[in-house]
Amino acid sequence: MIRSATPADAAAIATIYNHYVLNTSVTFEEQAVAPSQMAERIMQVQNDGLPWLVLEQNGELLGYAYATKWRVRSAYRFSVESTVYVKDGITAKGLGSRLYQQLLTELKALGLHLVIGGITLPNDKSVALHEKFGFEKCGHFQQVGFKFEQWRDVGYWQKLL
Repeated sequence: MIRSATPADAAAIATIYNHYVLNTSVTFEEQAVAPSQMAERIMQVQNDGLPWLVLEQNGELLGYAYATKWRVRSAYRFSVESTVYVKDGITAKGLGSRLYQQLLTELKALGLHLVIGGITLPNDKSVALHEKFGFEKCGHFQQVGFKFEQWRDVGYWQKLL
């Protein structure tokens, strides 16, 4: 079941996300996020009128997806950045695709025009997920982040809705 997130989901979302924070370079966050911080993030996204979705199966939260404003200037109001995370150990089972499909459907219904996905490179799985949904690479920043004692590149993919 895919549904809108609530602050009650914050602890489960933080658990999923913190695995990636502490063990991977897919996010440039370097400190674990507390459930209270995650609850604030959920509320901010929803207060901005954007979706934050969770995927639940048998009462367990297995993944989430959301969109944030791309930039604060008003001319950017029809562009968002998307994020999708699935619980470690159950990737490549189609859950991320289900979340992304629902997120894109909701973003289009909101009248948004462009979705942007930022991907720490290399990350073949994330690139494949974005391209599966018609995203096209539009930018590449070399050595823009430093995590785990290594410089990391970030590529950007975009999709017109």
